[in-house]
Amino acid sequence: MGNETQLQRYKKLLQFIDERFKEDINIPEIEEACHYSYRNINRIFEALNHETIGKYIKRVRLERAAQYLRYSEASISEIAHDVGFGDVAAFSKAFKNKFNCSPSAYRSGTQLVQHINRQVASHSQETRSDVLTFEIETLPDFQLLGLEYRGAYEDVTAIKKTWHQLVEYAHKKKLLTEETIYLAEILDDDEISEHIKCRYTAAIILEDSLTIDSEGFFFTRTVGSRKYAKFLHQGSHESCPDTYHLIYSHWMTDVALEMADAPVLEFYLNDEADTATPDLRTEIYIPIE
Repeated sequence: MGNETQLQRYKKLLQFIDERFKEDINIPEIEEACHYSYRNINRIFEALNHETIGKYIKRVRLERAAQYLRYSEASISEIAHDVGFGDVAAFSKAFKNKFNCSPSAYRSGTQLVQHINRQVASHSQETRSDVLTFEIETLPDFQLLGLEYRGAYEDVTAIKKTWHQLVEYAHKKKLLTEETIYLAEILDDDEISEHIKCRYTAAIILEDSLTIDSEGFFFTRTVGSRKYAKFLHQGSHESCPDTYHLIYSHWMTDVALEMADAPVLEFYLNDEADTATPDLRTEIYIPIE
């Protein structure tokens, strides 16, 4: 897909699906979004994502349902309808095929794991109590320039390569200044999604008055104003999952906020190139209702 027009169509389709995956999306809507016949775009989509459009939508729905089962108190029927399943029995069957257990068993199992994690964490609460200190903050609209990585979050080398490509591109476009804000969008939970399909967007915030034509797989997007629970992680980026683990294991009991359907944001407050590892700071913004 070297043709720039084709790339723009593909990116537009991805955005369309990610925004509408809970709804019934019909073939004419897909064709209108990308200006391709469904047969052709489905072939292209499968080649790039290793799954058809239909399988992609179904997988994302089920993964979102698993997230709701873990971190919300909504009933199984409410969750099934919310993620786009009109029939609870069909949802339960699809869920069991993917996760090898029923939705109720999945919820019970994750609740047990979270309970054990809280007990383990309580032994070191005195030394790590600051991890669960958070603020409620509403971020205004902002525009970002991003490049998406798909794969395991543990593949630090690949993620750093994505950052290198983004920074190199932004530098070529003369977009970087000393005030540039660097952030990432975390779109999937790697305990739910298949590792090879986890999505991570390396990004910088663009000045309000700046407009650029993104090229290739680089993209610009406006992130709407939203409320977040903001946590602070201190230490290496590789140890960030430990902080997420602690936050989520206490989410239902100590944080007690309703998560929203939006990416988690990570803001990088300093650079590992000139900062000692223990002093690295990452602000974690978890979207809430």
